[in-house]
Amino acid sequence: APETTVWHCPVRAAPEDPILTDAQWADIAHRIVAAAGIAPEGDEEACRWVAVRHADDHIHIAATLVRQDGRRPRRDHDIRAVQREARKIEADLGLRRLNPGDGTAAKRPTSKEHFKAKRQGQDTTTREILRTRVRQAVAAASTETEFFALLEATGVAVRPKTGPSGDVLGYSVALPGDLNKHDEPVWFSGSTLAGDLSLPKIRHRLTATRPEPATARAADPWHQATAATERIPHRLTHGDDHVAQGQLVALGGALDLLPLTAPAAARSELERVAALFERATRSRITADLDSARVLRRSVQTILRTPAATRDGTGLAMLLDAALIAVAFAKHWHRTHQHAQQEAAAQQALVHLQTAYAQVAVPVLDDLARRAPGIQTKHRYARHLQQAAPDHADRILKDPAWDSLATVLADAETAGHNPATLLDQALGQRTLDDARNPARALTWRIHRLGQRHAPSPLAQAAMARSTTRRPSAQIHPPTATPAAAPQQPHVRRR
Repeated sequence: APETTVWHCPVRAAPEDPILTDAQWADIAHRIVAAAGIAPEGDEEACRWVAVRHADDHIHIAATLVRQDGRRPRRDHDIRAVQREARKIEADLGLRRLNPGDGTAAKRPTSKEHFKAKRQGQDTTTREILRTRVRQAVAAASTETEFFALLEATGVAVRPKTGPSGDVLGYSVALPGDLNKHDEPVWFSGSTLAGDLSLPKIRHRLTATRPEPATARAADPWHQATAATERIPHRLTHGDDHVAQGQLVALGGALDLLPLTAPAAARSELERVAALFERATRSRITADLDSARVLRRSVQTILRTPAATRDGTGLAMLLDAALIAVAFAKHWHRTHQHAQQEAAAQQALVHLQTAYAQVAVPVLDDLARRAPGIQTKHRYARHLQQAAPDHADRILKDPAWDSLATVLADAETAGHNPATLLDQALGQRTLDDARNPARALTWRIHRLGQRHAPSPLAQAAMARSTTRRPSAQIHPPTATPAAAPQQPHVRRR
């Protein structure tokens, strides 16, 4: 006898959908049970079922799981089959159309979990809280031992699953105080939280992105993370699919950790960004995680060195680069027909823009208050018009122009040549798709200006070489018979 004898399926229309008639709901019910294999069309020996309309917007379908001939129904992958049929019903009846999935989405909380969270006064279910904390622990950890330690440090109860040999084969997590009707903790295995949170998947990720040995002179982790994030659009556009998928996984890990380093004003928005973009980090394409080491390592360094957070400039730079990376992620998923991932990236982009404004506006305002004098700004404007004539007008009219002039003045004070820095910043990436070109240049100049400036002697030598080289080409020496015997001596000198 089957363990389960009743099949239950609620079907609900969206709030903005028109009210369907009883005949339309009856047709929907027939199509659903046929797609599920419960009652195929024309099968007189099929399972018996009933559809009950509780309200204008939904029905409940209940069926027995024993056919009239005593056999069990063939309902292989009935959930996917019903979802495919639901997408067809939406198109046929002009209802709100949901995005088809590819089977890689994390399991959604059940209605019981939602009601339980509501009774406990929580906006988020236990399943979602645990998923977020496990993802943050994976993004922050370098080893499996550190992963479990970080989980316990966030208040999560961890229960390893061991085999007969004593090896750890899996794990389950629970929130203290979340109990079932028997007053026992409600445990969730990693694989039930999300497909990529099973212990074998986590081990593979930790091994593939193991940090490289530290260099003698460690670079600014914010600069490293920003530079790695700026490379993501190129990887998505020109790299193979496996590398591109690995970049999305790394970007998702970075977004998971940023709320832990952000100011309180932007924390909730960044948490929402991480929760939404989580869907955009998974697809059927296997991820090449080896290409994501730099971004993963630099964000971990930021998390472990709170002093590096400083005045918010580093976070603003990284969020500015993340905005472009998420936009390219949306386009990449669209080209691969990943409808759910594309929608998730779009939703994350909206919240990321809000978080960026909360972080960047105070920093830009502070830079604008320190803007240099009018003559210095005019000099920088001339450099800009020579270096980027196509974008100069947009940059000079951008509200962030004063902030850009400030970072140029700071870099010049540190010994940099502002014209050279502008050339380097403009060469990093085109400004054609930049909504605020002065803002984008501000972060690039700020990062370039903090690098080691060439010494005054080196700058003078470069200036002499650039001024002498054209004159030698324009006025070549005239060869004369009297000068010929001295040429070997000149060459020796």
